[in-house]
Amino acid sequence: MFEEGGAFRKLYLHDFHLMFTQYKLPPFRSITSLFTSIDMRAIVFLCLLHAAFGQGKFSWLGPVPITPQQSPIQSPDVCAADQSSCGCCLMQRQISRMERLFNKSINLLKDELMSSKLILNNVRASRSAFSVALNNNSAVTSYGPFSSDSIIKYKHIFINLGDGYNVETGIFTVPRSGVYSLSVTIYGTARLILNNCATLQVNNQNVAELTEKNGQDLEDSNTAVVAVQLKAGDRVSVKLLQGCSINDDFNHYNTFTGFMLYASD
Repeated sequence: MFEEGGAFRKLYLHDFHLMFTQYKLPPFRSITSLFTSIDMRAIVFLCLLHAAFGQGKFSWLGPVPITPQQSPIQSPDVCAADQSSCGCCLMQRQISRMERLFNKSINLLKDELMSSKLILNNVRASRSAFSVALNNNSAVTSYGPFSSDSIIKYKHIFINLGDGYNVETGIFTVPRSGVYSLSVTIYGTARLILNNCATLQVNNQNVAELTEKNGQDLEDSNTAVVAVQLKAGDRVSVKLLQGCSINDDFNHYNTFTGFMLYASD
């Protein structure tokens, strides 16, 4: 135990000095001569007990008060005060760090999920498409001529996604602002006179005109396809012009189609 450090040896020498001074013990020349005495061995044994169990709390002159600097509880660094708990401290720090990273990742995933839901709802709200035909009759029937321009009411529906097309009025009401593709095909046969003509309109304004009058054959058709910027609430229709007529049956020669390419709002 004398080999544990200079401070430890100084403690023993100090205690020996106190013993010889207080109890007036005879002087000795060396440590070896000291251990030859049975009384000295007992005294050394008491010193060892004092060093092992006293831990500095008692001295030969009485109790030694503990200062705040000597209290390990008040040490700001737990690892410096108690090496056995240092590993637990490091583990706790790592767990706390992982918890923060996990919570951050969860929040980012929640944000991404919310953004994806908004995009999906936006796409669903943007779905708008219709495609209709004049009729679905088994025999060819005529539509027109009329004494004035008249909106063609297409009665057979292929698709009406978003319910933008009204079969009673023949008008497609734009549900959402965006770029739309519109196409119209008209067809007529010459029973009395070959005169099929119509116009594609947005809010009663002409966008494209389809005209085939007094052709040299017995039937004619015409098609117009456009891409236009429309606003929510715009009304799209096809008007049969005054004095013109078209013909159709289950073969669906006369069609009106529209769908949104992308939203712009």
